[in-house]
Amino acid sequence: MRTPVLILLATVTLVCAAANEKQVYRRSLDRVASMDPALSSSIYSSRAVNMVYEPLLDVDYYARPYRLIPNLARELPTLSPDRKTYTIRLIDNARFQPDPCFGLDSDGKPQGRPLRAEDVVFSLKRLADAKIASPGSWLVEDSIEGMRLFYEKSKSAEPTDYSLEVPGLTAVDPLTVRIRLTRPMHQFIWYLAMIYSAIVPPEAIQHYGLEFGSHAVGTGPFRLTTWERNHRMVYTRDPEWWGWSNGPHALTGKSGGRPFDQVVFNVMDDVSTQWLCFLAGEIDFLGEISRDNWDVVIDSSGKLSNELAQRGFKLYGVPTMEVAYIGINQEDPVLGKNKKLRQALNCAFDAEAWIRFFNQRVTPCDGPVPPGIPGKLETPFPYASNLDKAKMLLKEAGYPDGIDPATGRRLELIIDLGRTSQDVRESTELLVAFYNRIGISLVPQYHNWPTFLRRIAQRQSQMYRIGWIGDYPDAENFLQLFHSKNVSPGPNRTNYVNPDFDREYDAACAATDEDERNRHWLAAQEIIREDCPWIFLNFRKEYTICGPRVKNYIPSDFSHGSERYLRVAQ
Repeated sequence: MRTPVLILLATVTLVCAAANEKQVYRRSLDRVASMDPALSSSIYSSRAVNMVYEPLLDVDYYARPYRLIPNLARELPTLSPDRKTYTIRLIDNARFQPDPCFGLDSDGKPQGRPLRAEDVVFSLKRLADAKIASPGSWLVEDSIEGMRLFYEKSKSAEPTDYSLEVPGLTAVDPLTVRIRLTRPMHQFIWYLAMIYSAIVPPEAIQHYGLEFGSHAVGTGPFRLTTWERNHRMVYTRDPEWWGWSNGPHALTGKSGGRPFDQVVFNVMDDVSTQWLCFLAGEIDFLGEISRDNWDVVIDSSGKLSNELAQRGFKLYGVPTMEVAYIGINQEDPVLGKNKKLRQALNCAFDAEAWIRFFNQRVTPCDGPVPPGIPGKLETPFPYASNLDKAKMLLKEAGYPDGIDPATGRRLELIIDLGRTSQDVRESTELLVAFYNRIGISLVPQYHNWPTFLRRIAQRQSQMYRIGWIGDYPDAENFLQLFHSKNVSPGPNRTNYVNPDFDREYDAACAATDEDERNRHWLAAQEIIREDCPWIFLNFRKEYTICGPRVKNYIPSDFSHGSERYLRVAQ
């Protein structure tokens, strides 16, 4: 009679052991250069940094259309009647993770400390510190009263004095921050949810100095416990994080379940290796399906193959806020002054062939603003694929049949590429074929990514292929890429300057009424589509696959830091 009891005890022991087993979520990630939020300019560094650091606001993981929710802020900021002053109250239970920069306790262990309003002031000033050279400095330099002067003073050879007063940035009390803008900016509140604006402690900057980017001292849900550069990053869940039991991160009434104990990012350059590791269960998430594997993953109806579905894999396919384009340097003597030539280049681009090449994972691009963004211009693009029109415009541009009258030979245009993957090379060959149809010789030049970006920033490229992923769902975020104030090395990489566009853009930003603002956005897009400073390639659709161990994954344009929402499938 004792045998069943022993079996029951053994079963209970096995169940408890399984429940206590460390649950690890694994995915691939490209190389990360720094864990400094102020330097997190790539999607890869943003994903890594968001594990540890937090901004004041967050994008609701569940809501569509996207909306902002409080994060380190207790509630959404209040805005003054003149729309220039934000008052932000902080939660009172957020703490920086224990680190030697805060000293040791009586047992010799590193201490943490509570988040304070002064940390917010310090972090936003740091974005404008010229010595940091943050690519996110545009968030604050000309937005917050007095920040431009702070920026100019920080250029001196002396260490930057963070005690310098910035009139528009004040810690009112230990848990209240007031931000005064130089002008009304409807989009500024979204800046407070970007990883550039994440809060860092002054003690860590002082303690680690130039090595700060190799450390991670934040208030977030995970701690960076291992970083083998160019190999892997290991994060361990911080059980003391305020969000596990409070706020939207607690998933009350939405999912429940157990968070992952560890998150591991493995550096895997080769998509075939990623795919094999995913099938073997060595990674739990596949963020990119290669063209070579597309027919294996997706059936003829566009759904996940039956074999993978039976194994518990889940496919997600959604549009994104990403636009791909070929930038045309407006300072180039051939292209910059010849609008007809730029229009012809757009008409010669074969969108249908491009979409087929990418397995229907992209949609035609009709302008700089992706679908679903308020204020997007929905009228047909006047320079969409049309070979006859391309040849007519090319003749009007002074290059009949693609012949350069100055040389008597085919017009030669050079395009810079920042990647050398098989997809990039094959798709570039397709572009070369498109322009060969109208007699133009498109010459690719391949570079590594840093060299590519440097050439663009220094205005050395004639044409270049790149993309832009929206920072927030507002037409302003995409149309800023054409404002004259943002020319290289700013985000206006084409160095496009048009006073008529600037007026529409500025009027939209100043508008108090959304309908009025959108009217200006529409007019601004009409100007851009007529001037064609880009060859408009495509809007991207994202296809991702989750393994059977992952619960509560929701595709999003703001997926950085979403690991806090994932749960272990039981």
